[in-house]
Amino acid sequence: MDIPYVDIAGQYKAQREQLLPLIDGLLSTGSYILGEAVEEFESKFAKRFGVNHAIGVANGTDSLIIALKAFDIGPGDEVITVSNSWVSTVASIVLVGATPILVDVGPDQLINTDLIENRITSRTKALMPVHLCGKSANMTQILQLAAKYSLKVIEDAAQAVGSKHKGKYCGSMGDVGSFSLHPLKNLNATG
Repeated sequence: MDIPYVDIAGQYKAQREQLLPLIDGLLSTGSYILGEAVEEFESKFAKRFGVNHAIGVANGTDSLIIALKAFDIGPGDEVITVSNSWVSTVASIVLVGATPILVDVGPDQLINTDLIENRITSRTKALMPVHLCGKSANMTQILQLAAKYSLKVIEDAAQAVGSKHKGKYCGSMGDVGSFSLHPLKNLNATG
């Protein structure tokens, strides 16, 4: 028996009649980039997750790169992150010229927050926890360390849209939260 990893075509078939009028309405405007639909999504996303702003960009990798650049993180700087994330987490750090400092995972497969402090140096500029498979990294401890060492916190919440840590949404607790709507994520989109 061939069991597909994911059945995107099947998902579409199940929602086709509901989606076609929406797709036709959007495509008939000719507004494929930005526009009212994106503004509406950004507004609803920000409201849903209790943040002041949500900005749609091309993909989760770009959102991480933009966040790093917004904090002027680049060559000579270090960013602490977890060792078992998708390549985009580390790639974003490398693409801005900074050095990723990897921390091992704990039994929950999330960044082992007890190992972070020993990796902090004078070159460390940010912590980039990854919330994975709907589970939240220990943001209480991460935020305490960030405050103690004046570090930025960039949450990679691509795999945890809607997940919470102590009542707060993943991606809403740090300085920036990064999400992805890739077709294989828990909040996915087409195209």
